[in-house]
Amino acid sequence: MAPLLNPYLTFDGNARRAMEYYKEVFGGELNLHTFGEVGGAGKEYADKIMHGMLTTPDGFTLMGSDGPPGMEHTSGNNFAVSLSGEEEDTLRGFWDKLSDGGQVSVPLERQMWGDVFGMCTDRFGVPWMVNISPREG
Repeated sequence: MAPLLNPYLTFDGNARRAMEYYKEVFGGELNLHTFGEVGGAGKEYADKIMHGMLTTPDGFTLMGSDGPPGMEHTSGNNFAVSLSGEEEDTLRGFWDKLSDGGQVSVPLERQMWGDVFGMCTDRFGVPWMVNISPREG
């Protein structure tokens, strides 16, 4: 599977409603996972969306979540560009270039959900997320 590049939106507690709305607009398949499902968040975040992904019949991919505990929600910091897939060498190469001269907020390393994930802001102020899934099969 080739790497995907898509927008990643962050919401202030209403990610479920927003992602369900986008499903009504674009159609497709919506997968939602809560903070409670993966652990590590208090009761007030248990039902909040840790990760949502909408894939549409037109080939769009839209991802989104509620801001994690401790992250202030401000218009302008509520999006990122997401790169994801199984091509580890390719995605690590993108990470190395995007984070060079930028600021890393989450190091690219294995996360509690099993994927390798990192977040950085490049030298031009654009936020990026890189997620490397294990190869299937």
